[in-house]
Amino acid sequence: MEGLDTLTRSLAQRTPGELAALLTCHAEPLSRRPAPTRLRELATALWSYETLHHTVLHLDHPRLQLLAATARISQDLARRAAPVPAAPTAGADYQSLMAHRLSFPDLAAEPVPADEVYRALGATVPGPARDAVTVALDLLYEDGLAAPTEDGAIVVPPRIPQLLAAHDLGPFAPVAPEPPAAEAASRQTGAVTASVQAETQAAASALAATLDRLLASLATQPAALRKTGGLALREIKRLAKAAGTTEARARLLLDLVLAADLIALTRTPAGITAVPTDAYDDWLAMSPGERLAPVLTAWTTLWSIPTYTPFGETPTALVRGEDRHAPALRHALLAALSTAPADTPGHQPDLSALLDAAAWHRPLAVSDEPLAEDRATHILDEAAFLALTAHGALTPLGHALLATSPGEPEPLDDALRNLLPPPLQQAHFQADLTAVVPGPPSAALAGLLNSAADRESEGHAVTWRFTPASVRRALDSGHEATALLDALSEASAAGPLPQPLTYLVQDAARAHGRMRVLPAGCCIRSDDEALLRELAAHRALQALDLRAIAPTVLVSAQPPAATLGALRGAGYAPALESETGTASVERVPRQRAARAGVGSSGQVSKHLALARRLLAG
Repeated sequence: MEGLDTLTRSLAQRTPGELAALLTCHAEPLSRRPAPTRLRELATALWSYETLHHTVLHLDHPRLQLLAATARISQDLARRAAPVPAAPTAGADYQSLMAHRLSFPDLAAEPVPADEVYRALGATVPGPARDAVTVALDLLYEDGLAAPTEDGAIVVPPRIPQLLAAHDLGPFAPVAPEPPAAEAASRQTGAVTASVQAETQAAASALAATLDRLLASLATQPAALRKTGGLALREIKRLAKAAGTTEARARLLLDLVLAADLIALTRTPAGITAVPTDAYDDWLAMSPGERLAPVLTAWTTLWSIPTYTPFGETPTALVRGEDRHAPALRHALLAALSTAPADTPGHQPDLSALLDAAAWHRPLAVSDEPLAEDRATHILDEAAFLALTAHGALTPLGHALLATSPGEPEPLDDALRNLLPPPLQQAHFQADLTAVVPGPPSAALAGLLNSAADRESEGHAVTWRFTPASVRRALDSGHEATALLDALSEASAAGPLPQPLTYLVQDAARAHGRMRVLPAGCCIRSDDEALLRELAAHRALQALDLRAIAPTVLVSAQPPAATLGALRGAGYAPALESETGTASVERVPRQRAARAGVGSSGQVSKHLALARRLLAG
């Protein structure tokens, strides 16, 4: 076909970087086909009906109009160029009539002079219409959705007429409509701008903290999926409580961290579980602002609206999305809000007018779509939660995300770099046995405080409280009292630790290990004979069926883990002892899954390597 030949020649003239950008742009539909080994195979894949069916969703009004107009003219030229068969004779049978009809070409198979396209769109003279068509044509060439012949004519995918036949694109509108605006007289631009910036920082800070808690909870206790797929409601409730957010937003964040490759679904003998990947450890080393980049980027490409559950569907998470319109609808809404001025706090844009404006940016994902207003409402709520919108307009972070692409992550990276303050390395220890971090704690500081204290409050300042049980937990996990006090002293922003905290750690250390559990079925050993008699008579420990086999040894009917748990639940502080008689450190096993993908930077490198192979022939 001449069109594919033209496209193949056009692809061969690109640099490796330009061809890699094209592969990245069409990564989603191309991933569903075998990787091309020749440029002709790539051209065929780009113009396949399946790829185009996905790609046209992401075209704005000028590009769709240009594509449709070129296809119509090409179709007419193909019909005129094809020899017309003789008309069937009177009384011909049905098969003859159908054969005559089907013999007329319906494909857009002929090159179209560029002037004809400009004329069809009313863009023959300099002005906004001609500028819009020129920009749209360049973008179609760049995305491989059209190609120029050697004499400057335009070829488009032959099946575009059938692909767009059901859509009424309306008259050509070269400029995006104005977004819905509030009453300008009530707007105080300076105050509102400051309010938007403050709200952006507050929302981004809360988002970073919520993500941290959610992933930390998954690292401690991976989430089990149902046999039918997706998380059970009880797991969603558990993770929402641990993250300090609503169940709907927990579902959103779970889908985002899965798409961002921070967690993966792994198969175990007990079933499929969601476990952090080794990318999570790299994520912990990032600044609070940098941590948001992979999550926000994942939101733009998600094939679902996680907070939206229509028709009484059971809410779940971590299932494959099937809403291929969702990414385009998100982009359209953000683009429509990008030129809207920030309004007075509490103002919400008129949703119907906003969708009308959004339809210009992604017509096929917005116009005549069922439940568009409901879906848009949930997308806008997600955008506000993700610090992308405030007061009816995009925040600076929202503008940056809109300008970001897989091949150009710099706008978002730059916006996040200084959005949130750097993590704090020290805490303020109080005499009431609390530790306060007046900002986002570093991963190391949070890990230290989580190991020996209970997190008590969130917000701009994070508070931990030390208790006998929390300090025993640190000792159980292998901390020695002296080393723990040294680590806490180094993390103190105000010098020496308060005496009550020092005494608490020292008292817990003296009590820790006075009795020891042997992994033999098991035994409890202690040099304190009175303590063992107390244990044997304790009503709360009757389930252990404790029996004295010596003045210093009790036998438990339960295994070591259950015996340890029962003793601690009754207020005692046992330590686990190995078969050799030495104290055994109880460490929570670290669970990590392999990364499912290669990440955005890895994807770009992969496409660049493929581009070089294709161009080399």
